[in-house]
Amino acid sequence: MITPILLCGGSGTRLWPLSRKSYPKQFVPLVGETTLFQASAERLSGPGFAAPLVLTNSDFRFIVTEQLAGAGIDPGAILIEPEGRNTAPAVLAAALWLEQRDPEGLMLVAPSDHVVPDAPAFRAAVEAGAAAAAAGRLVTFGIKPTHAETGYGYLELAEDPGAFEAKPLTLKRFVEKPDAARAEEMVAAGTYLWNAGIFLFSVKAILAAFRAHAPELISPVQAAVAQGKPDLGFLRLDPEAWSGAADISIDYAVMEKADNLSVVPFAAGWSDLGGWDAVWREAGPDEKGVATSGEATAIDCTNTLLRSESDRLEVVGIGLDNVIAVAMNDAVLVASKDRAQDVKKAVDALKAKGAAQATHFPKDHRPWGWFESLVIGGRFQVKRIMVHPGAALSLQSHHHRSEHWIVVQGTAKVTVDAEVKLVTENQSVYIPLGAVHRMENPGKVPMVLIEVQTGAYLGEDDITRYEDVYARD
Repeated sequence: MITPILLCGGSGTRLWPLSRKSYPKQFVPLVGETTLFQASAERLSGPGFAAPLVLTNSDFRFIVTEQLAGAGIDPGAILIEPEGRNTAPAVLAAALWLEQRDPEGLMLVAPSDHVVPDAPAFRAAVEAGAAAAAAGRLVTFGIKPTHAETGYGYLELAEDPGAFEAKPLTLKRFVEKPDAARAEEMVAAGTYLWNAGIFLFSVKAILAAFRAHAPELISPVQAAVAQGKPDLGFLRLDPEAWSGAADISIDYAVMEKADNLSVVPFAAGWSDLGGWDAVWREAGPDEKGVATSGEATAIDCTNTLLRSESDRLEVVGIGLDNVIAVAMNDAVLVASKDRAQDVKKAVDALKAKGAAQATHFPKDHRPWGWFESLVIGGRFQVKRIMVHPGAALSLQSHHHRSEHWIVVQGTAKVTVDAEVKLVTENQSVYIPLGAVHRMENPGKVPMVLIEVQTGAYLGEDDITRYEDVYARD
């Protein structure tokens, strides 16, 4: 069996405003109806694959389980990284965890934010590399270049790939991201592949490679796994031990030093969606090079991407060429398509001025559902709240605000001090300042309500929790 190792962190700055630190691109349906994370999990499921092992951070743990459930995939273990330490400690933690459960197995390490349109072809490529991995080779997957890309690292082959069939070839070396001229030369040579950052190896082989090439990582990561604490089905790696691991990629720590490397070429289409220009390509532009999404209209435009992420917001482009325009309720990006890689500069500029839009998504996702702010005033705030079927918010109180809830969809079970009652559509309930209260969805469909907060302070940290099924502080 092959255990998929899904790496699920990242800050999502290059696809701002749709991707942000609080809700990065893998959780967003950038191309198609499913999210990149869901598509990755689906691609690495089925015969021959075990349940996925996910490495993520504490903020994303419930999003991961929710999206796997939405894709109909039973999650395996979910390891919570106390802080991002790059890919080498993450892969080592996964290998050490698997060593205790499937020491003879194979593990397929893959980022969860890539687009691979032909999933069967990718699974066939994995199958083609499995024998080499079982024999102790460290197998990576290289993408047949379609253009001279400067945003990727490259893999230099030791032999001619011919028709780029999916079969293991000898890997000569890793090549850093080139400048434009060097990228043109490598693509013309025909013996270079894009480095997709996807790896297949046995648990034994990768642990041997770490011991040989990055032994300093073994002790802190082993301790982080061994001293990890179970938490509602997750395993929280020990923070103190984890902090002792170097912040280093698997490429630098192990792959570039190993001499037992193979690469399987993949020519059936791939993108890491590293910028809005890549999203434009994957969206399938029309004969004029125009791609639209949502409530967007293009008039006499060429080579342009127009996206509206709100059904209440119309985006109209007239006479545009080589433009990206992405509109959300709280932020709008307009950029030259040639400057797609500079979007992260916009995020840095917004951070410098203290704008919440730099990092925070309009919808705040919680384990029980989500909420979004509709209106914020001096002493009031209006929110829309969605609660999943069977989910419940914590039993809590507030020191500085009162709340008024109006149910607009489904039925809410509401606790206010000693009183518990059902509140149905078009009914409301008042929560006085200081009252101990809870909101639950006892039904089988999502429950939606409008919350009106009034008070001197409306911050999310004005919460005293008494009971919480999600074990939050």
